[in-house]
Amino acid sequence: QVQLVESGGGLVQPGGSLRLSCAASGRILHINDMGWYRQDPGKERELVASITSAGVTTYADAAKGRFTISRDSAINTVYLQMTSLLPGDTAVYYCNAHVVYSSNLVPYTNDFWGQGTQVTVSS
Repeated sequence: QVQLVESGGGLVQPGGSLRLSCAASGRILHINDMGWYRQDPGKERELVASITSAGVTTYADAAKGRFTISRDSAINTVYLQMTSLLPGDTAVYYCNAHVVYSSNLVPYTNDFWGQGTQVTVSS
């Protein structure tokens, strides 16, 4: 079907930057919204930022002014540029995509998730 593979997480000091990438592959016909979510242990997964196929972006209040979401539709990839990172940004970050794909020549629509990438902000 469809796979999402994230990369770019890691350990960074407060005030530092990271860039996350998420590449979608499979029998993709079209990708509508793509987004980044994050989850702390014991907490619900929360939206960080999303972007439509037309390039319209939405940000959580905590991400506004510090994070930038973008996408390259030609290669089915979404990015999250994170700057001025804070310890409170520490979480597992997940990529999400609303995908129209084909299976046995029949189109389907579904949400897909990546496996998650750990972001740790600590001195």
